[in-house]
Amino acid sequence: MNQVRHHQESTELQYRLVDRAVALGWPHERVHVIDGDLGKSGAGTIERMGFKKLIAEIGLGNAGLVISLDASRLARNNRDWHQLLDLCSLFGVIIADGERLYDPCAYHDRLLLGLSGIMSEAELHQIKQRLHQGERQKAARGELRLPVPAGLAHGRSGKIILNPDEQVQARLGLVFAKFRELHSARAVMRYLRKNDLPLPVRPVLGPAPHDVVWREADSSRVLSILQNPAYAGAYVYGRRRMEGGRIRHGVYRPRTTKVPIADWEVCLQAAHPGYIGWEEFMENQRRLENNINRYEASHSGVPRKGAALLQGIAVCGRCGRRMSLRYSGPAGDYPVYTCRADRDQEGGPLCQEVRALPVDAHVESILLEALTPDKIAIAVAALGQIEEETRQLERQWALRRERARYEAERARRQFDALEPENRLVARSLERVWEEKLRAAEAIEQDYERWRHDEPLVLNEPDREALQKLGEDLPGIWHSPSTTAAERKGILRLIVCEVILDQKRFHGQVWFKILWQTGATSEHSLQRRVHTMATTSIWSGCAAA
Repeated sequence: MNQVRHHQESTELQYRLVDRAVALGWPHERVHVIDGDLGKSGAGTIERMGFKKLIAEIGLGNAGLVISLDASRLARNNRDWHQLLDLCSLFGVIIADGERLYDPCAYHDRLLLGLSGIMSEAELHQIKQRLHQGERQKAARGELRLPVPAGLAHGRSGKIILNPDEQVQARLGLVFAKFRELHSARAVMRYLRKNDLPLPVRPVLGPAPHDVVWREADSSRVLSILQNPAYAGAYVYGRRRMEGGRIRHGVYRPRTTKVPIADWEVCLQAAHPGYIGWEEFMENQRRLENNINRYEASHSGVPRKGAALLQGIAVCGRCGRRMSLRYSGPAGDYPVYTCRADRDQEGGPLCQEVRALPVDAHVESILLEALTPDKIAIAVAALGQIEEETRQLERQWALRRERARYEAERARRQFDALEPENRLVARSLERVWEEKLRAAEAIEQDYERWRHDEPLVLNEPDREALQKLGEDLPGIWHSPSTTAAERKGILRLIVCEVILDQKRFHGQVWFKILWQTGATSEHSLQRRVHTMATTSIWSGCAAA
């Protein structure tokens, strides 16, 4: 920006080309200046309305001389440059630069103009190459100043620190904690919207500094937080690259695409403070990738609301592929696990089909039997999870109320600091003060309603009732309030996949259960359930 403001000699020199056109014999009133492309790259014609207007005027026969400082001021690519040369030669238009005149119809002049266009395009490439090499070299040392997300900030020394705003830190910490619990970005989004918890974002628009604003949670914002390596304390350069592609019908331009983590040009771990560790960040990326329902060997998909318990984790015992689902019966009430890869890819017969309900019932009984010896500890862990979630929400409400009171007090101070006679400004500040007071009052009322619906501490009768309910593991599992997605979620925390084979044993289904890593024995399985598995489902059932 300093270069544009204080070094304008090149721009003034180009405007003085009007005098050169007048000296060549054109009347001043017939010299038309086209400067609509100032500040735009000459590498293409997209959004270069000035160049398009020049081409149109030549094609209409309204031009006799095209004058510019050099070829780079008209085009930086040979396609546009030679289009201009062809039109000028067709309509007998002379081309001039700061030194001499050229006739595009003459062989030697056309040759010189072509070489000038080639050098202009090569010069642009060299400029970009030098700039990008310097940028990459600085980024390799971690010294290139990059925009940081809302949860981070640049300190006075230039180093990256956590955002000093406690509400921002608490909200982002809640996002990572809920994803650790729910294992789904969409589920985290629904939780935030249910509890009216917006997310902090920092729009990179206009001059710095860019303030943090609060926006309603949606899937893209939650994913941007979970997929941003800066929150894991990593300094990364080269997360995206420009590639060609079509934006809309008839419009082609480079577009930004994501680069795989293994191909990032610079990735410096533990470069600054973060909200999670690098191992947890990589685990989050694997979980997000695995949540995509592709029915591939490495993708089980996110648990859905269908009746099939083994959806996404059923594996064909004959070919090793993930089995998909279809529903049979008059009303589609009977799920069937199907291995259809051979039919879809090669047009052959189905590999095998297995009716889901009997297999699901048997896997269900094995799971409940494995969890039965430790059901009391599971119930206690569920109670602790309910109380911890309530404390988290109380913390969010406390920070939200504190911010609302601060905004109202700040508006009051601004009003008090104004001279009473300046009523033109006083009325506006008074209106802002009233709006902040009404917003603070609305938050207080919402908080009181939440306190009434969600008590901060469970009383002793409620704790005994919840513990008794938690000890009844089969009752909770088969309860109407427990959804199919919740059953699948708890099963996947314990079971990695179930291998099914029916054809090999003459109609009898043979299956093999593969437990998750660290859950191969009964005791380790129970410990995994305590720490990860059932707290979310217990809290939902207990509340119901």
